Amino acid sequence: MIDVHDLSKRFPDLHQGEVVALDGISFEVRPGEVFGLLGPNGAGKTTCLRLLSTILRPTSGTASIDGKDIVEEPDEVRARIGFLSGTTGLYDRMTARETVEYFGRLYGLSEEQLSESIERIFTTLSIHEFADVLTIRLSTGMRQKVSIARTLVHDPPVLIFDEPTTGLDVLVARAVLDTVARLRDEGKCIIYSTHIMREVERLCDRLAIIHRGRILAEGSQRDIMAASDQPDLEEHFFDLVSRFESTLAEVTAEIGQEPQRDAGEVNS
Repeated sequence: MIDVHDLSKRFPDLHQGEVVALDGISFEVRPGEVFGLLGPNGAGKTTCLRLLSTILRPTSGTASIDGKDIVEEPDEVRARIGFLSGTTGLYDRMTARETVEYFGRLYGLSEEQLSESIERIFTTLSIHEFADVLTIRLSTGMRQKVSIARTLVHDPPVLIFDEPTTGLDVLVARAVLDTVARLRDEGKCIIYSTHIMREVERLCDRLAIIHRGRILAEGSQRDIMAASDQPDLEEHFFDLVSRFESTLAEVTAEIGQEPQRDAGEVNS
């Protein structure tokens, strides 16, 4: 349901001229699986997800969501996705229920559909006890549950999670992971960005290791580890990144240039 082909994004920079945030990546994600984007901060994960969700336009390459092109059919893409990040904002003067209702209406749900959806999601995520509390008064974990409900209210076939456990305590983070696993079992197509190895090992059916906007390895955890002489995924990850940095340093030294820096927060 997600097809990405040679997708690139470059940003102008006053000092560097141009920063490559994403450098020709390709992958696909199928229904009923979680595809992980594993990489350090600044690797290009968020840039990739913002492109897929039509927040940004690619410099080159193509991608489609459920057969809809992210550039040519952005409205169709948005109707088919739910996008959640660790920094998703909420309206402080709206209650949890009002927030989810608002976004459900934006997606064109009828009042009956909206009522049924909210009842189901609020029960699943245990939101009823604070459903009518202003979001400014909610804890970080509660706010993230509301953000998840907002993401799911229109029952999209494709879900994009960008480091959704950032800043959460252990109990809430586990509830988020349980929710993602349940959605996978329901047949959702899920792309999951993180830099936390434990989450990848628990959730992801397949994954891509990304660094400096490039995919260094892709496949199932078993396939990736089969090509490695490291004892576990974490050690393999560090080995890939270290070897890439060493090679980059050698190449740039030969041509007398500094390695190109990533785009910082804009492509985290």
